Amino acid sequence: MTLGGCRVKKRQGLPVSASGTLQARPGLGGQRENYVTTDQPELPETLDVIAVGAHPDDVEIAVGGTLASMVRRGLRVGIVDLTDGEPTPLSPGPEVRLEEARNAAEVLGVQVRETLALPNRRLFDGFEERIALAKVFRRYRPKMVMGIADKTPMASPDHWQASQITDAAVFYSRLTKWDELFENLPVHRITSQIWYPLGFQNLSLPEGGGRFISDISDTLDVKLESIRVYKTQFPPTKQRVFELVESQNRLLGVTAGFKAGEMLISTSALGIRDVFGTLCGGDQSSS
Repeated sequence: MTLGGCRVKKRQGLPVSASGTLQARPGLGGQRENYVTTDQPELPETLDVIAVGAHPDDVEIAVGGTLASMVRRGLRVGIVDLTDGEPTPLSPGPEVRLEEARNAAEVLGVQVRETLALPNRRLFDGFEERIALAKVFRRYRPKMVMGIADKTPMASPDHWQASQITDAAVFYSRLTKWDELFENLPVHRITSQIWYPLGFQNLSLPEGGGRFISDISDTLDVKLESIRVYKTQFPPTKQRVFELVESQNRLLGVTAGFKAGEMLISTSALGIRDVFGTLCGGDQSSS
């Protein structure tokens, strides 16, 4: 399930504009030669949200409940795994892990899942990695991107690298005059970026513009089911993982008045126009 793309072949030596069209250039006798414009790649249906993880199962563990809730509200949601997550101790190979990822996506109800061909265990934030993810953003044109918030001590260092790649790709997605690097995919400005914590064995809180709790009271069971799909990663001997995820989600939910919740972090400060209405539910009575 390696990410594929539409490649536009350009005529050698011809200048290309930011819109992906071949420009006219001076010809013999001072006249200008005109060339047929290139077509931009055919684009798939737009996604509202893309959640990015280093490996299949990262997104499910951190924000599976939120994504399932978004789908139920009618949003189009996608997941991008930067690597196939292989090799791992109990998995026969990448084909099995990718099948688990497809099945988990179906459980959550997300419409698109793509896996990039970046190497597991050797994932590093680099220019080519940033471009690869930014191409996905340009192709699906999401309004919101969700990525890993911080380092995960005692777990894979790929998570921290994925966080940096995601941050950079959000920026690269909107940069003009780079058509030759983006296969003429149109520039896209992402409206909102959200971080999600992935390290469950650390009580420290990642920095950010503002933390809030996403209500997953109605989708916690769906989230846990999507994680259980990864039988190669979470056999019966790792039941503790499910207890850890569920207990933390219930704790986070209770702190915000929900049955279960997931912590999310805005990259920018969150503003409230109506403090009373927001915090008191619009109740204007003084009693």
